[in-house]
Amino acid sequence: MTHAIPTRADALALMEAWTPSDSLRKHMLSVEGAMRAYAEKFGEDVERWGLAGLMHDFDYERYPNAAHASDAEHPAEGVRTLRGLGYPEDVLEAILGHADYTGVARTTRMARTLFAVDELCGLVTACALVRPSRSVNDLEPSSVKKKMKDKAFARGVSREDVVAGASELEVELDAHIAFVIDAMRARAALLGLAGPSTP
Repeated sequence: MTHAIPTRADALALMEAWTPSDSLRKHMLSVEGAMRAYAEKFGEDVERWGLAGLMHDFDYERYPNAAHASDAEHPAEGVRTLRGLGYPEDVLEAILGHADYTGVARTTRMARTLFAVDELCGLVTACALVRPSRSVNDLEPSSVKKKMKDKAFARGVSREDVVAGASELEVELDAHIAFVIDAMRARAALLGLAGPSTP
């Protein structure tokens, strides 16, 4: 008998309880959207992949890990909590693997995908928010590529990880950027990236 995975509602409640920051919550929701879209594309378990995306940074504010310790703080502390709640090991391995400093190899497609979409979702969000529309709906992949070259823009986003992630996933970078933009468009309102609401 397979162990039932935690529900999205329970996961979302836990993520929100641990994450006061609205921008970090929206980041996890954007990564969840990209993970669910890729799971569907690859014929994988959408709910399981979604959980990895939704929970990958849920412990970041409590345990920020500036020292990049491999077995303490983020993401190790969060994974210990999730393991106690019955989260499946492949989800936990993906969450550990999204941070290179843990030393956990990305051996599954889920883990490689989480790494591939994490930084890119942050970059797409930053690109959308500087547009006149403040929306992901009119954001083109070419604009994201252009902003990637501007080292001063969204400094916290690792360009190396974006490129390496697409390579590990064996997808072409432009196609990967376009795919993630589309996944984020599908939940633009939830992410605060649908532009100003009209009265």
